[in-house]
Amino acid sequence: MNLAVLKKSRRRPETGDIFAMLPPDGAFLFGRVIATNVNAGGFEGSNLIYVYRNRSVERSSPPKLSREELLLPPMMTNNLPWSKGYFEFLENRALEAADRFPVHCFRDTRGWYFEETGRRLTGIIDPVGTWGLHSFRTIDDEISKALGIPLAAPA
Repeated sequence: MNLAVLKKSRRRPETGDIFAMLPPDGAFLFGRVIATNVNAGGFEGSNLIYVYRNRSVERSSPPKLSREELLLPPMMTNNLPWSKGYFEFLENRALEAADRFPVHCFRDTRGWYFEETGRRLTGIIDPVGTWGLHSFRTIDDEISKALGIPLAAPA
């Protein structure tokens, strides 16, 4: 894993939660929980998250997080990134309509597009994520690729 373990938590993620991640370059990344009841390719009750480009040497929450400043497309995951300590809860801020995309689009292996509810879409709506459940490991890989950090060796 490239992401450092920050603080393990049994607290369940909630919509609006802002969390920190620490890649090996020492500058924190920030993410936000957009929904906690999504269907990640058959995994009901998954979390929809955004990972932002914002970086800081400080662990405190950034003043502004914009959906226009995503490092990665929206992703769906379970609670393990928090319980393993790779995502550290910082604070909860109520989501405004401008904080989230009106529709989230995910592409499956067949080239079909779906919303986070599992409803099939007729076409592509940017940004496009991957349909299915991301593990803390695949999130780590996607962040590493986006930041130009070599992928961690398989465990």
